[in-house]
Amino acid sequence: MDSFMAQWVYTDTVKDHFINPRNIWIKDENWQEDAFGEVGSLACGDQMRVGIKVADDKIADIRWLTYGCASAIASTSMMSEMVKGMTLKEAYNITPDMITEALGGLPEHKFHCSVLGDKALRAAIDNYLESRGLDNPYKRSVAKVVCECKGITDQMIEELVANDKAKTFEELVQLTGATTGCGKCKAKIEHLFEEMKHIHGK
Repeated sequence: MDSFMAQWVYTDTVKDHFINPRNIWIKDENWQEDAFGEVGSLACGDQMRVGIKVADDKIADIRWLTYGCASAIASTSMMSEMVKGMTLKEAYNITPDMITEALGGLPEHKFHCSVLGDKALRAAIDNYLESRGLDNPYKRSVAKVVCECKGITDQMIEELVANDKAKTFEELVQLTGATTGCGKCKAKIEHLFEEMKHIHGK
């Protein structure tokens, strides 16, 4: 037992949110979402669904379900507490770094688990705005340029992967021209491409 505890790499906050997760979407609960978002795939072992209620342009309530690991459960539980009362803009801009910091850190090899919750939340907000015919200014604001030579953003890559338009890295390069300039971004984009495939179950 002592050797096991010595190897324990999770903070007490992570442990608390894993053992006592907040805002879980309970099947028999009388709770009706205004919108929901879903990312991941059971085929990859991680799947996340987030439902939201919106009032006065703010997240009034939130529920979530996941088949992910302990880190995914803890990070989504923390995220669900953080975004209550936030405006849609604030909630859309929450990042894995913010969630991880609130948890007191995650092991580096588990950081990818913390992106499931915020991506499903963004998908829920996208769904909310789209279903009501409202403009979505937030989607553009969170995009980050990952290939400066070609002006390619992480959002462009994610959409190509999610919509099955880029099933291989070679297809991604052909469609976008990414990495064909100076080439300095190649390792970063290869990593991003694999991460997006994992998140979207491709």
